[in-house]
Amino acid sequence: MSKLRHIALSVPDPWAAADFYVKAFGLHKVGETDNPTAVGVFLTDGVINIALLKFKADEYAGEEHGKDFVGLHHLGFWVDDATQACEAAEAAGARYWMGEVPDAGENSFYEVKYRDPNGIIFDISARGWGGAVKDVTESEASPPLAALK
Repeated sequence: MSKLRHIALSVPDPWAAADFYVKAFGLHKVGETDNPTAVGVFLTDGVINIALLKFKADEYAGEEHGKDFVGLHHLGFWVDDATQACEAAEAAGARYWMGEVPDAGENSFYEVKYRDPNGIIFDISARGWGGAVKDVTESEASPPLAALK
């Protein structure tokens, strides 16, 4: 089972963007990053993780976007089995971009990045994202989600 649990936005100032989403929608900050690829802030609504990222180089943002691109950068799916999900994505026409599924014994965070047939980037992870919840119970679901069951 796959669940959409991560959305990444490329923004010029992650802290200003975070301030907006916290004030406008009541999201909660769950972390920050400063790594070789990007600086950013992570927010959650209690189910989905939202990454607000400023990429440090065009190669990390994806050369079609570049590091100064502003907008939706990628989506992330929390899956039961990352290797199986990667195989299914490739069979459906996805193209691998970067990242690896770690050995089963590792507890570290990871993402495997692909591009869908339209070039849109998406992540696959069996470990999820900070502030995200893989499974939402029916009592937690919004009425439209509960009606879909």
